[in-house]
Amino acid sequence: MEYGLIGILVLIADIYAIYQIFTSRASGLAKILWTLGVVIFPVVGFIVWLIAGPRGDRVTV
Repeated sequence: MEYGLIGILVLIADIYAIYQIFTSRASGLAKILWTLGVVIFPVVGFIVWLIAGPRGDRVTV
């Protein structure tokens, strides 16, 4: 039961990170690389994105 809850939390965090990546002003290649990092390494990718991910203004949708 605990592993299912942890998995759901990781999934929510990764979806949030991917949304933030795609709405950032980073270049297309940077968006692809960050997204691949988060998808391939869900926990580590999310933590690295939190620390070093693209910053700055967001694109208004």
